[in-house]
Amino acid sequence: MIRENDVERLFKREVERHGALVWKFISPNRAGVPDRIVLMPGGKAVFAEIKAPGKKPRPLQMAVIANLAHIDFETWVIDSPAEVKKFINHYVKIGYLT
Repeated sequence: MIRENDVERLFKREVERHGALVWKFISPNRAGVPDRIVLMPGGKAVFAEIKAPGKKPRPLQMAVIANLAHIDFETWVIDSPAEVKKFINHYVKIGYLT
């Protein structure tokens, strides 16, 4: 059975293999922030909320994701190897990842 930390390790390894930096995103005194920030060549930054397969973000996390979207930052919810692949394929297609 795949756990959240398995998805997170896979995400970090595979995205970094495609040329980005994947950093743990910690914001003291601010609950609900996404787990990871992805810094891509060309100055593209996006966030990733990592979940166990089938799990959804909590309401506070959804509110933070909505706030980030309001100021034009993308946040992906990644809960499976298939979602990792979808993330990578999207950014390869638009030229931010190799």
